[in-house]
Amino acid sequence: MIRRAAALAASLATIANGAQPNAPAPVAAPMRELEWGQINFLHTTDTHGWIGGHLQESQYSADWGDYVSFTEHMRRKADEKGVDLLIIDTGDRVEGNGLYDSSDPKGKYIYDIFGQQSIDVMCTGNHELYQPDTTMREHNITVPHYGKSYVASNLDYIEPETGNQIPQAQRYIKFKTKNQGYNVVALGFIFDFNRNANNSVVVPVAESMKQAWFQKAIREKPDIFVVAGHVGLRMAEFEQIYKVIRDENWDTPIVFLGGHAHVRDTRKFDDKAVAIASGRYFETIGWMSVDGVNKAKSTNEEDDVSVDAAVKFTRRYIDNNVLGLQHHAGIDAKNFSTPLGRNVTAMITEARSKLDLDQIIGCAPSDLWMTRAAYPSDGSIFSWLEKEVIPASVINEARADKARLMIVNTGAVRFDVFQGPFTRDSTFLISPFTSKWNYIPDVPYAVAKKVLQLLNSAGPVFEAELDTKYLSIPEMMAPSPFLGKQSSLKSYGESGSSNQYPLSGATDMGEESTTGDNIELIDGYTTTDDLGDDGDDAVHSPIKFHKVPNCIQAAVFPPPPPPPSSEDDGSPRELRRRSDEAEEDGEVQADPATVDLVFIDYVQPWIIPALKFSGGDYGTDNITVYSNATLTEAIKSWVGSNWGKDCGF
Repeated sequence: MIRRAAALAASLATIANGAQPNAPAPVAAPMRELEWGQINFLHTTDTHGWIGGHLQESQYSADWGDYVSFTEHMRRKADEKGVDLLIIDTGDRVEGNGLYDSSDPKGKYIYDIFGQQSIDVMCTGNHELYQPDTTMREHNITVPHYGKSYVASNLDYIEPETGNQIPQAQRYIKFKTKNQGYNVVALGFIFDFNRNANNSVVVPVAESMKQAWFQKAIREKPDIFVVAGHVGLRMAEFEQIYKVIRDENWDTPIVFLGGHAHVRDTRKFDDKAVAIASGRYFETIGWMSVDGVNKAKSTNEEDDVSVDAAVKFTRRYIDNNVLGLQHHAGIDAKNFSTPLGRNVTAMITEARSKLDLDQIIGCAPSDLWMTRAAYPSDGSIFSWLEKEVIPASVINEARADKARLMIVNTGAVRFDVFQGPFTRDSTFLISPFTSKWNYIPDVPYAVAKKVLQLLNSAGPVFEAELDTKYLSIPEMMAPSPFLGKQSSLKSYGESGSSNQYPLSGATDMGEESTTGDNIELIDGYTTTDDLGDDGDDAVHSPIKFHKVPNCIQAAVFPPPPPPPSSEDDGSPRELRRRSDEAEEDGEVQADPATVDLVFIDYVQPWIIPALKFSGGDYGTDNITVYSNATLTEAIKSWVGSNWGKDCGF
């Protein structure tokens, strides 16, 4: 059960203006306005526990309490305009932040905190389904709390007491909007996910649409369809849903709200069907407005189509910081935080303190990027992991003298490292997963060395259910055709944008308002999508993004044993020292005859077919545990041993 926020008077005095006490102050930027329509949407997705905000990135530093305050103001604004506003969340609310992952049990605090937000339509993401306990908590806590707002169109739950397979929630919902009185049919899908825990069943989308309930839903004749989905906009599942709904409803507007791909994107299916994806990690709050929605005609009116107005869709990707939220709500800093919003912020502060998330483990000497630095390079977090962290921190003492190839998928890494304090929270931001390390001993090197290339090149080696795209980061699974193509920023100062700088509230701090022509833009999203290149609410300086492979590999070849007279004790530390000395001396080691093939257990389903294609005759019986340490623990250990705690740079 989720409790309502109680007054936390002692904490409120220090957070009256929202955000967490140690959150960096947001920087004002030129802003594009939100366009209101007859029906409007605020959308979050793939928050992954980041509801405390980004504490090292000022432009995304607002917390869930600020979002609660923002939605309260925006709902009131919608009422004043006589239009409708719906709040949507499309899953992956868990795994990826210390606020969720460091508690015992996981999510001890976050369910109460998240649950303070009112949501009109929500669905499940794949991260709610990986672990049986997570699936059970979603079913027993989140589903009943949100009740009629929770939709599970193709997801079932297995009751532990009876073994019965039941719908996770209602398959679809119907409701009438508050102000315009639109009849809405809302669906909630997840993509065709097949790595879910055994107490859940994901019904393939194509199969679910053949079922009687779906055929009834698409014949309800609503004024608008709302399809919430933990589905990338460029994935096949939304295309399938669109075609089936459109075949039955040739003229009805359809709004898709997607996720999973961790990108800002908008896809136009036709003039009356548009989809939005609203980023990741609570960096982005999506805004979609729809104008020109007609009330559905009765049966005897269906032949008269001449009065139909054009439907207009607009979108914005809102940077999640307090200045931007105040600006769009039209509320100054003094009056922005509502009582409920302040209480939610206080709940987050209290939880972070109890979990000791600000404990410093070490100080990063430089930034390490997932996609903002090329791989391989000194600035790549993946190069750092394969060259430094994994060889030194993932060791089976009994096999430490054996040559080994150690494989981890890039999808196991979720975020960047910023120069400065590396905290307990940081370990979970980078890699929150519980996967351990397995291995096959003494694999011929000629066979083992081919595995990485196969994992990264895919091809006909793997069956359809083992698509290697699931090894990579979400952004690479179903990329937008615009990914990597930077906006020219030409829209700044032109139609659809404003030179509003500073943002609302900045002049309250005694700053003089200036135009955007002479300011330095901060780095950030410069999104191009099917509707153009003016979707971001704040104008940014563009960031270059680089593609990454599906997997990386650490090659560890210990040097030959020392002479019998040596005092070398053969420990992993000594092996590492000798290897470093040999490298410095320019010694070239011959390829080993055999290696231990070590891999994070998530990758295991792909390992056996890759080995077979490479000429190795191995099965699951050949696999055993290499180390019970998670990647999270390995990173924490390495940072604590190699980076000092003096962050005075």
